[in-house]
Amino acid sequence: MKNRSQQRNNFFIFLFCILFGIGILLFLYKKQQGDFLVVSFFNVGQGDAIFIEAPNGKQVLVDAGPDTSVVYELGSTMSFWDRTIDIIIPTHADKDHIGGFPEVLNRYKILAVYDSQSSSTTAIYEEYNKEITEEESIIKKATSEDTIILDQEHGVYIRVLFPEGDVSSLERNDASTVLQLVYGDIEFMLTGDAGTMVEEYLVYLYGEGLSSEVLKAGHHGSKTSTSEKFLSVVNPDYVVISAGEDNRYGHPHQEVIDLIFASGAKIFETKNGTIQFFTDGKELFLQ
Repeated sequence: MKNRSQQRNNFFIFLFCILFGIGILLFLYKKQQGDFLVVSFFNVGQGDAIFIEAPNGKQVLVDAGPDTSVVYELGSTMSFWDRTIDIIIPTHADKDHIGGFPEVLNRYKILAVYDSQSSSTTAIYEEYNKEITEEESIIKKATSEDTIILDQEHGVYIRVLFPEGDVSSLERNDASTVLQLVYGDIEFMLTGDAGTMVEEYLVYLYGEGLSSEVLKAGHHGSKTSTSEKFLSVVNPDYVVISAGEDNRYGHPHQEVIDLIFASGAKIFETKNGTIQFFTDGKELFLQ
């Protein structure tokens, strides 16, 4: 009996040492990341899911794809003991942007929600709405008055560029929350499914303030978004297209691909795997 008890104690000591060692290695890994902002465009099929981690560790999930694929992607990106996401931002109420949120809300503690101005009568929207209500997170409707500070020390923040106010009269895609993530000299433009009409309005409002090194192509590369004028003002070095392999919509459309190539930007598609950028606020690196 004593030998069994001793063996059990030795096993728990061994297990503790292993877990402690893993913790130290992960701590050193995070330390090595130093002052980097990490932005991951997840491969979630035909949908959007963008995970942001600031240098101080604060995390944001913009959209969650059409299904539970986002949970696997989060598990591959976050530390295994991390069960909290600071902020979620659904850009609008379509399933390919909110479909994964109910499972995310089940598995992670969500501290705050910057909710979209759009709504829906679909079952998935009802489920999403029920989950965020039960989560007891801080909930705020995102508007262009909002600047979301992620890391004050490093100066990392998100500008909400659109909508300005009530967008209930707009088609749901055009009611998308449009964001610009900023760290030093580097910006990421995240447009949801906003169409060319909204893009034109953004150019009118912000002009060269839209300039960003990375652009997430609107509406999965549909020809209803990513106009020539908008591309010329944003002037990205990289364009990310989040669309599923052989999707039934034909995204991305050839016209959009041609416009992006003509602009000189490089195209990356999530159908080939998750795309991850690192930046120290001065230079941009692709994983």
